Amino acid sequence: MQQHEIHHFLERYFESNDCIVEEKNHSYMKIQLTVELDKLLMNRPFYWHYLEKTGGTPNPMALTLVTGQQHPPDVNGEFIHFGSPRLHQIFASTKKLGSFIRMYEAIRQDSGQNIPLNPWLCVNLKTSYQCDRKKDMISSYGIHLINGKIESNFHEQLRSLPLTRKIPDFCYTLSPFIRPVSGLKRIEAIVEQQIHEDDHSWAEDAENRWREDEELLDRFYEDETEKPEYYQVEKEALRTQYEPKITVDIINGGLFYLSDTFLSS
Repeated sequence: MQQHEIHHFLERYFESNDCIVEEKNHSYMKIQLTVELDKLLMNRPFYWHYLEKTGGTPNPMALTLVTGQQHPPDVNGEFIHFGSPRLHQIFASTKKLGSFIRMYEAIRQDSGQNIPLNPWLCVNLKTSYQCDRKKDMISSYGIHLINGKIESNFHEQLRSLPLTRKIPDFCYTLSPFIRPVSGLKRIEAIVEQQIHEDDHSWAEDAENRWREDEELLDRFYEDETEKPEYYQVEKEALRTQYEPKITVDIINGGLFYLSDTFLSS
């Protein structure tokens, strides 16, 4: 995930959760948090417990997040990159705030004609290749729940559309032929195929490093007739450290009802 993608994600995240973005450019932003996001992100349980007991006026905190180098010198904030704890905390919070949403393309027209909106299932995923090193990849897919068409980079395509939580006037939704569960399975099959076709030399390299460290451990204890308990503990630690693993986690998803214009683009 590149820095500009992180910046766009943060901007969309805070705006969609009703926070006020007080100041921003392409490399930083200053955000006034809501009460809900302060409770989720700022780790102040005693403050909020005291406030609720006393009936005081809430005073949620503000955050300054830096995503690039070209920001004013007087801006002091928390630098956010893909491995930063704050970003992963925000990723985790999306599961509580909006793991699944339903939205409609905001269509404005004066003809009075009814416009059909097509059902799309969007799924945003994180694929992790992990051994003693780790590589995370974010992907987004959308499947049309009538004709089965699948689009990659779906979240990025949605960013160009005006969306609303309420169905617009003179619009109606088409019923899906494909159930969302079946759509999800089709997306899973595509992700599995991509993983299968990917270069997995990283896993072979990890197993080689694992073997070398295990041989070193065996030499260290080779004079021991009966291996001590700690030997097994160290062997297990090497397995935990080096054993290649691939995990795919769903970050969030949603149903999006979009016009035929999107389908033909």
